[in-house]
Amino acid sequence: MTSLQDQLLKAGLIDGKKAKQIGKDKRKQNKVAKKSSQPQLDETKLAVEQARAEKVAKDRELNAERNALAEQKAIAAQIKQLIATNKQPKGGGDIAYNFTFDKKIKKIYVSADVQAHLIAGRLVIAGLDDKFELVPRVIAEKITERNPAMIIQAPVQTQPDLEDDPYADYQIPDDLMW
Repeated sequence: MTSLQDQLLKAGLIDGKKAKQIGKDKRKQNKVAKKSSQPQLDETKLAVEQARAEKVAKDRELNAERNALAEQKAIAAQIKQLIATNKQPKGGGDIAYNFTFDKKIKKIYVSADVQAHLIAGRLVIAGLDDKFELVPRVIAEKITERNPAMIIQAPVQTQPDLEDDPYADYQIPDDLMW
């Protein structure tokens, strides 16, 4: 088997002097490299290592994105399960209970007992796929930990100052509906 240098000599592409000079230069480089005890930097090895490092970084980033997406799906499934297992009946009443969801006014029809529980804060409205379900406050707090946008916050009722109320002496009729 002949070397590339011998083949080039036979083909006439290089002459003997040039071949000897190339061999001499190569031996000098090897001798200098051994004496200097510094490893020769191979550009191809550096390029391969750099490409490998970039690929590893890119793979890590893609895995982080996949993990985040999987975590979001798991949280959504947990919320859906919490609502499905703990939803309370609306009572089948004819009283419209209005609330805001996504900057729109929505309403659900509930019974008087359920309306009282909603006003008192014992029941909370949870939005799930354009449907609204009633869940207990404890479950609503668990859902809020996972995704606060799923829970419709009931308006905070403040107690009026009874001392300065000019209408404190007047009685409110029971049949008054708002």
